[in-house]
Amino acid sequence: MILWGMGVSQHVHGTDNARCLIALATVTGQIGKPGSGLHPLRGQNNVQGASDAGLIPMMFPNYQSVADQAAHAWFEDFWKTPLDDQPGYTVVEIMHKALAPDSDPHKIRGMYIMGENPAMSDPDLNQARHALASLEHLVVQDIFMTETAWLADVVLPATAWPEKTGTVTNTDRMVQLGLQAIDPPAEAKPDLWIIQQIARRMGLDWDYEGDHDGVAAVYEEMRQAMHATIAGITWERLQRESSVTYPCLSANDPGAPTVFIDRFATGDGRVHLVPADIIPANERPDAGYPFVLITGRQLEHWHTGSMTRRAVVLDALEPMATASLCGADLLALGLTPGDVVTVRSRRGQVAIRVRRDDGTPQGAIFMPFAYYEAAANLMTNAALDPVGKIPEFKYCAVAIRRGGELAAAAGYGAGADCAAPTLAPLVPQKGESLDPP
Repeated sequence: MILWGMGVSQHVHGTDNARCLIALATVTGQIGKPGSGLHPLRGQNNVQGASDAGLIPMMFPNYQSVADQAAHAWFEDFWKTPLDDQPGYTVVEIMHKALAPDSDPHKIRGMYIMGENPAMSDPDLNQARHALASLEHLVVQDIFMTETAWLADVVLPATAWPEKTGTVTNTDRMVQLGLQAIDPPAEAKPDLWIIQQIARRMGLDWDYEGDHDGVAAVYEEMRQAMHATIAGITWERLQRESSVTYPCLSANDPGAPTVFIDRFATGDGRVHLVPADIIPANERPDAGYPFVLITGRQLEHWHTGSMTRRAVVLDALEPMATASLCGADLLALGLTPGDVVTVRSRRGQVAIRVRRDDGTPQGAIFMPFAYYEAAANLMTNAALDPVGKIPEFKYCAVAIRRGGELAAAAGYGAGADCAAPTLAPLVPQKGESLDPP
């Protein structure tokens, strides 16, 4: 069994990395049987479900290309509306289009962002924040005032996981039903209610009937659109069984915990291996920037920290941003754990305290991207994998020097070479509030 995290895919050669793992599993026969196969560890919950449902900009539900004429015609008939046959933009491409000249017919002038925090999670944050601040209109729908929400013209208060009913699908292809456990606070509303209200005000006939703003009716539409995988998983069945694994094509189908037993989803039923080449990183270390920056999560703080840094226990365990270096590099730089350094790339710089971690390779520095006060993505490279369009989060060249040019009152801080919109602090300090001034 091969499991991998975001470190495999977040490179300009990330698609080839995945292709090589697929080839390795295939040629060694480690597929189509229990205890084998390939399992990417997703960055967020329900990434599998979101992808299945068509939240990939070049795909309809069930991974059918928008350029596929048969699939395109089927969905136009299913939804009774004309559909674009051109792939949409990925997140980084959207930011580029927001900064495009007014003469560009595809310039993006407004965004509606749900449950995402690109002002912290996008690469090259100075450009991303500039793009968000340049929009004519930005709407953010979230459960907290994130860094992105502070840049919005309109903020729509959404509900959290235990406050709504719906399904999620994990990387194991298990469709799971989650039931509302508590009432939402104040004026927070379910995402589905908000979306339908906006649609109606735009003149669309979106009126899903039933409990929880018609979530069962929405799921039924998904089931019909994804008939090749979840046709046998009805809402009533999920209410009875709580979870069912797909592919599940009929009411009597128990679901398939293992796939690709007899054939693959290709014209001839065989795997089509794709050759891969050795492709260097877009930006490599040199005399001016001799270290490699690797970014990621840490155990205590998830993604951009918008939830976990509000959890008192978790923030007490990891209250401060740190950069990890191995002992040999600390010695060579004349540093001891706890010293403040400035980490600089060609795009930005951050002042941060160092910690020793001999699991970090020599010549590399690891930084979590959950801390607004030391935002690692100020420095990361927005270069894209040409196939998957995933940015090269996991590799860029940086320089490290003692001292924090931009150290804040706490002894460290964040900054960059060019101006970015000022963002409100994510976590209130003693006596402070997250309410807007």
